[in-house]
Amino acid sequence: MQLTKLAGSLLVATLLAGGVAQAQEYTIRATANSNENDEDADGLNVFKQHVEAASNGAIAVETFIGTQLCSTGQECMQGVADGSIDVYISTSGGTAGIFPFVQVLDLPYLMADDRVAEAVLANGSPLVTAMQQMVRDASGDAIRLMTIGNTGGWRNFANTERRVQMPEDLAGLKIRTVVADLPQELVKALGASPTPIPWPELFTSFQTGVVEGSKNGITDIMGMKFPDAGLQYLTLDGHAYMGALWFMNNEKFMSMPEELRKVVVDGFYQLQQATFASPKRKSIQAYEDFVAGGGDLYVPTPEEKAAFAEAAAPVYDWFKANVDGGEEIFAAMTEAVSQAESQIDAVYEGELN
Repeated sequence: MQLTKLAGSLLVATLLAGGVAQAQEYTIRATANSNENDEDADGLNVFKQHVEAASNGAIAVETFIGTQLCSTGQECMQGVADGSIDVYISTSGGTAGIFPFVQVLDLPYLMADDRVAEAVLANGSPLVTAMQQMVRDASGDAIRLMTIGNTGGWRNFANTERRVQMPEDLAGLKIRTVVADLPQELVKALGASPTPIPWPELFTSFQTGVVEGSKNGITDIMGMKFPDAGLQYLTLDGHAYMGALWFMNNEKFMSMPEELRKVVVDGFYQLQQATFASPKRKSIQAYEDFVAGGGDLYVPTPEEKAAFAEAAAPVYDWFKANVDGGEEIFAAMTEAVSQAESQIDAVYEGELN
């Protein structure tokens, strides 16, 4: 009996020792150039918890929030390519210089609401499948696009001067954009003046009149205290869903056995769902605080929103003609939107009748 117990104890000890050794085998270094209260950090925390638990300790995830590992999109993506960073999250503007086709996420008024956007960005959709292959091809198979989440809800036009109900109300306003071409083309199409300003300088730029407006989500607006700098007019035109592109070093991913690769893929699904949900929750208080502080919050009518979409339509032709891979990725986007809308309409038909 004692021998049986001893043998059982040795077996458990051997299994535990094997588990410890396995736990040290794979480490994923993941970074987000944001802060601890951001959707990106929420997503990484969910990813870490899922991957470490579902792998039974075989994979450790080290998270770095801020600029500890890298400070610019170019630097971070180079780190992913050479393997010094395993996972990195970027906006489309942050990687447009490397993968110009990802700017399709910034094309205005293609996705009507959260339900459509989340279906379009689901892994396996025509858009995500095409973009994943284009990223691998463009990077020489060094980088994988794992999933596309959200980072801040929807981009809306906000300004310091007046209520914007129609595209012509933007005429003459100096609107802050990133350096990427597409958002600048959109602002010009709507009659305003695009003005690239670094994010850390935006508060002061509102105060001094260097710019009079921006294209941001409400959580960013309130998080950066832009109303204190005079940003008091917000129009919920929802021209772009703020996509978050999660990249991974392909060599690290493929170094794992298939069962652990599945754990990682599932982890990115959990991460994506967390980032879809996080802005919805945070925006409730942010909108309340904006209005309580004297902000003017305007929701365009369907007719007014259609006028914005019509005014912005030339940007689609510009994108297809000027962006490398633009024709292919635009077709994939419109196909994904069409599929999503058809699926959602079918659900409505079943639920409403």
